[in-house]
Amino acid sequence: PRFPAMASDSGDGHATLKRCLGVLRDARNDSEQFAALLLVTKAVRAGEVDAKTRRQIFDAIGFTFPTRLLISRQPPAGCPPHTFRALGLTLLACFCTDPELAGHSQILNKIPTFNDVLLSPCDPDSTSMVDDVYQCLSAVLATPRGPRELVTKGAVSALCQAYLNGGHGSDRALTLLVGLLAVAEARCWQRDAPQLLAVLSKLSSDFLKAEDMTKFELCEVLPHFIPLSPPLTESSQGSECLCRLYQGLADVLGSKLSQSQRDPALKLAASLVQACGAGWIPAGRAGSKFLALLVNLACVEVRLTLEEPDPMEVEGKKEVVTACYVLMEMGIQECLREEKPLLENIQKMQLMRIMEEAFGAVILYLRQVKQEELQDPFIFASVRVLGAWMAEETSSLKQEICELLPFLVDYARKLFKKGSPAVSVPQTELVSTEGSAFPQDVLRFLLPGFCHLTAEDRPRDILISEGAPALLCEYFLQQWEVLSSESTAPEPLTSTEMSLQTVCGVFLNLVVTAPDLVRRDKTFSSLMDVLLKSLPLLLPQKHHLVLAANIATLGLMMARILAGSAALQGTQSSKEFFGAAIRFLCEAHAAQADPSGAGLVLAVSPAYASAWADTRELWLLGMQALASCVPLFPCLTHAALQARCPHELSQLLSRVSPASVHFELVTAFQAVLLELARASEQCRAVILSQHGAEWANLYGMAALEQCLAEQ
Repeated sequence: PRFPAMASDSGDGHATLKRCLGVLRDARNDSEQFAALLLVTKAVRAGEVDAKTRRQIFDAIGFTFPTRLLISRQPPAGCPPHTFRALGLTLLACFCTDPELAGHSQILNKIPTFNDVLLSPCDPDSTSMVDDVYQCLSAVLATPRGPRELVTKGAVSALCQAYLNGGHGSDRALTLLVGLLAVAEARCWQRDAPQLLAVLSKLSSDFLKAEDMTKFELCEVLPHFIPLSPPLTESSQGSECLCRLYQGLADVLGSKLSQSQRDPALKLAASLVQACGAGWIPAGRAGSKFLALLVNLACVEVRLTLEEPDPMEVEGKKEVVTACYVLMEMGIQECLREEKPLLENIQKMQLMRIMEEAFGAVILYLRQVKQEELQDPFIFASVRVLGAWMAEETSSLKQEICELLPFLVDYARKLFKKGSPAVSVPQTELVSTEGSAFPQDVLRFLLPGFCHLTAEDRPRDILISEGAPALLCEYFLQQWEVLSSESTAPEPLTSTEMSLQTVCGVFLNLVVTAPDLVRRDKTFSSLMDVLLKSLPLLLPQKHHLVLAANIATLGLMMARILAGSAALQGTQSSKEFFGAAIRFLCEAHAAQADPSGAGLVLAVSPAYASAWADTRELWLLGMQALASCVPLFPCLTHAALQARCPHELSQLLSRVSPASVHFELVTAFQAVLLELARASEQCRAVILSQHGAEWANLYGMAALEQCLAEQ
């Protein structure tokens, strides 16, 4: 059939388009429909279709006709082989400009077809097909289901190949990959690591070779393609990428740069630090000089920005300053590293001085924060990096940190109570927040510093007056619930478990230095209840031994102070706690053959060996606390007998060589056995039955020997 010309010919394109849509609806055969469709797609390609008309096209033909066009293999006479496919893709690209249609399953299931087009040879006649595919993929990416569907249906691999092939639209392939990695980084790397590494390899090569502004443009792109460590450090290709990135950054940062050039380079360096720590920086003079330069530049940037009185100036620099925080955190770690250090001692001292000035600027900035700004992720990043400094450097900026403590406690409390949506990322925009948990846990980063500070009078008094103990008790409860819900299978130390251990350290400091606070503050009674219930659950799981040591020791030390508490007066939970604490303390040592063949010696039990460096001090403190608790709690002697504690310890000491038992262990064993013998005739009889009088004399346990000799 004959149709009137479109807008460019007749001047009334909309009227013509309307008539074509009528033909599409009423067509009696494919040739009529195809002819009308040619005119519709011409209008679509000319950009003459508004949203209303686009919907009319969809209502007229739906998805069925474009789908038929995509799979048809017989073009009209005299037309190129891909004619039908090109028409179908143009219509789908048109539909995809409607977000509702872009997320439709009929579009999502075309992703493999889109991939095929990208991977097919592209001649000059088929460039419009490639453009339409990129339009469709961009629209799909912007839908809720789109990223997951793109990953599972192979789009990442296809886009990587399209970029590497360098054909028509390859720059759009890179843009799409950046968008996908921003929202689904873990899934992309999990499924398509080799292809993504190939892209990173090309980008890093281009970065190293570039001598113009392309180098700085690549600084902006590259962070999106740097995954967390394994793909980079476990393959030769990844290691080569890291080497090229180091060399490229060394060239860039060693030159005189403008602000707009330096900022992307610092952000790229920060993303590498997040992925690999300092592992991408080679050992040796050049590497140490580069690392020192990197930290130095970061500190200068932080000071220049945060000491700036103009808030708008700070606002525009938050992203790069957050990247600088990552570099400063690395600087702290490298200055403290003793094994195979990258930095020389003089460099460490210089950097610590420079970082002290930068952290002074961070404190100054935080002191000026207004209440309405507390939700800003940049505040979170600033508090986090200060927490890293407080955890390691306890002597400098002490006065300033003490003055800031009320703000830090208040900020931590507000985030904890509200389940704040502040974004817990070490650097804004540099890592995917995919899977990040809410509420954000700022206390986790402050706890190590709080642990140091509660050992000192002035900061401890400030923390107590600001209500930190009550906050930390609530936090402990929450973290315990999180740990209880996690898998019971052995796994690497989680941040939850680390936080619980550190909170125990804070409370141990308070129990030792402020016992009156423990007696009068109801917070500690609530904490005691949790400790009583948690230890019996935790102890059987040997991979939680360090946490069990913390809880056992803290519970016993608090029990001495709260002896009158109803919760400790013969309740089932207190009996189970004391039984578990005794088992933990009494099973820590065993007899083993002396390597020299001279009988048996005392050794740490195999189950405790891997954790002993972290539990030894707690064990000694726990034995001391247990000895203090025995006279206060009659149920303890029964629990000790049930756990066969007097029998096992006596037998152990009678079998091993006294020379193999260090003096501090002799003191600990005597303290517990002496109190048990004094409190219970039955315990005394058990010790005597194991020749207690004889070995007490051998070990120089005079007080125990005297107690056993008494009638």
